[in-house]
Amino acid sequence: MNTPQAIRGTQDIFGAEAEAFAHVVETFERVRKLYRFRRIEMPVFEKTEVFSRSIGETTDVVSKEMYSFEDRGGESLTLRPEFTAGICRAYLTNGWQQHAPLKVATHGPLFRYERPQKGRYRQFHQLDAEILGAGEPQADVELLVLADQLLKELGIADGVTLMLNTLGDAESRDAWRAALVEYFRAVKAELSEDSQDRLERNPLRILDSKDPRDQAFVADAPRIDDFLSSEAQDFFGKVTSGLDAAGVAWTRAPSLVRGLDYYRHTAFEFVTDRLGAQGTVLGGGRYDGLMESLGGPFTPAVGWAAGIERLAMLVGDRFPHAEVSVAILPESDDLEAKAAAIAALLRREGISCWTAFRQNPKKRNAKARSEIAMASSDGVYAALYVRSGEIPSQEFKITSVSETEAELRLSRRVMQILGEDKFGL
Repeated sequence: MNTPQAIRGTQDIFGAEAEAFAHVVETFERVRKLYRFRRIEMPVFEKTEVFSRSIGETTDVVSKEMYSFEDRGGESLTLRPEFTAGICRAYLTNGWQQHAPLKVATHGPLFRYERPQKGRYRQFHQLDAEILGAGEPQADVELLVLADQLLKELGIADGVTLMLNTLGDAESRDAWRAALVEYFRAVKAELSEDSQDRLERNPLRILDSKDPRDQAFVADAPRIDDFLSSEAQDFFGKVTSGLDAAGVAWTRAPSLVRGLDYYRHTAFEFVTDRLGAQGTVLGGGRYDGLMESLGGPFTPAVGWAAGIERLAMLVGDRFPHAEVSVAILPESDDLEAKAAAIAALLRREGISCWTAFRQNPKKRNAKARSEIAMASSDGVYAALYVRSGEIPSQEFKITSVSETEAELRLSRRVMQILGEDKFGL
């Protein structure tokens, strides 16, 4: 019988890649607490209309990429392709309006039926941060400063650029959209098939097309700046001045658009050239019209999402993959229980330990040396030998790997703990 294989577009994450993945999440959790964003957990699936009504029927996500199915009750459900629509649904149905302006954050798996490639999967994972019920440009600034600090604390900010644009208010965007339709109609026959299809439904998406046939015309396409109202200009000016005051570098990208219908005003992407074609590592913007599409009142909001896989790829070898601090090595089989008790004690004291579950002492020692050698450049390591000495001074022997001052301090700390009354068998 053949073993079932993983579904195309999914991945099994292990070892250093899993540690980098966890490091991204742990750093996000630490940083979001600095900004007092509340942690939320969201359902993995929603009613299909949550996404079709909010994201937009004309988008690729809804028309081509969603994993939708009918449950046993005959209702159409969809695995979440993004977080924002579900969060807005929860905001309306759970009465979270009472907390506005509400700052929330979450992370987890999302699902889109896309062509798998480097940094892009059919089940992928994102970090997400949103500010709901805040129409002030200062909310946009805080979210962008949060994103900038996250990238810096992950150690990957060098070579990542914040690309910033405004889509204007509803009137500005509508006027720009009409001008784009008129411009691209004149060259419709020369556009790619996808852009010809998008022309009447979502012409803004032509601006971020990577097809050379489209890029030949994008440079001369109408720019949003020619259609901005004075209010929209003032809003964008306050965002940029706020970023300057916070020391966040940015680059104007007048052709940058977001792929979903609900965006207004600020749109942004943090991009890099270190991931090939999949260069966006974090993106988002303001979506003041989304709540209304779900039947709620007008509610300004702004948010961003970041791909955990892509961030982890950038972290790569920069992340210290330390896995072992002390290897616990019983010198005979009858010392297993004693070794287990010592490991439990040291872990309660905050010291990480490596233990083995089988193999004779000689092979176990060899395995420990292998584990230590594999990661010894990244941390502090020592080997604690558990013996059957008749006097306390003979029960243990601890050896540091590199004899660094940090390892010697660790060894002294371990022996101090073992010498206290807490330990006894």
